[in-house]
Amino acid sequence: MALKQISSNKCFEGFQKVFEHDSAELKCKMKFGIYLPPKAETGKCPVLYWLSGLTCTEQNFITKAGFQQAAAEHGLIVVAPDTSPRGCNIEGEDESWDFGTGAGFYVDATEDPWKTNYRMYSYVKDELPKLINANFPTDPERMSIFGHSMGGHGALILALKNPGKYKSVSAFAPICNPIQCQWGKKALGGYLGPDASKWEAYDATQLVKSYSGSRLDILIDQGKDDQFLSAGQLLPDNFIAACTERKVPVVFRLQQGYDHSYFFIASFINDHIKHHAKYLNA
Repeated sequence: MALKQISSNKCFEGFQKVFEHDSAELKCKMKFGIYLPPKAETGKCPVLYWLSGLTCTEQNFITKAGFQQAAAEHGLIVVAPDTSPRGCNIEGEDESWDFGTGAGFYVDATEDPWKTNYRMYSYVKDELPKLINANFPTDPERMSIFGHSMGGHGALILALKNPGKYKSVSAFAPICNPIQCQWGKKALGGYLGPDASKWEAYDATQLVKSYSGSRLDILIDQGKDDQFLSAGQLLPDNFIAACTERKVPVVFRLQQGYDHSYFFIASFINDHIKHHAKYLNA
């Protein structure tokens, strides 16, 4: 699958690049950011996948999070895909910020007119890693995932639905229980149809209740002054309760005074890189 390089910038002795490719899964052109640490010039490196939130592209994380220095130090390749298909000419795809373009929710849609293109779950799980492993000096056996908000939801469900695939998982302000919040009901209803029982397959709180895979250490940071926390969109308490019941290890940190923005993410990103490096470099 041909990759077209869009940009390349030297950064902490490695390179922050952006590529474009034709996605077979999403049936459109897709971009992703990839940070190649200095170590990638001489050997294979583990890969950490970042999933961004609503309205974001591949650019938000690579320009605002400030993760590159820690990734360089720990020798991690970091991949940040876009958040949805783009320019598919689907009626209604650009009507709202929390559904359609920029809001793929990391599910495989089953409803018309979304099911042909909106397959972000399979794209992140299968197509993107195959592409990365075929074109960059990766160690395919060492892979982890993290994300923010909608992307935190994506990271949690991918780790919980695929035991053993990811060495570790973490999230910033994830949408923990989408079947119970307005964002989730809108997106899951639109992509998966009105039968709410089908939504549970993409809900971290529901998935952890039946998780029986290999040990998964979860790290979650949540800003205490996050407007979406107080609006009931994130519902971390439901997820923590389910993890506690199932004895799934989770470290949940409520960070005083922080909001939902990339200022919050940049403040704690080094902790998350370190969390993943512990497992990826073990």
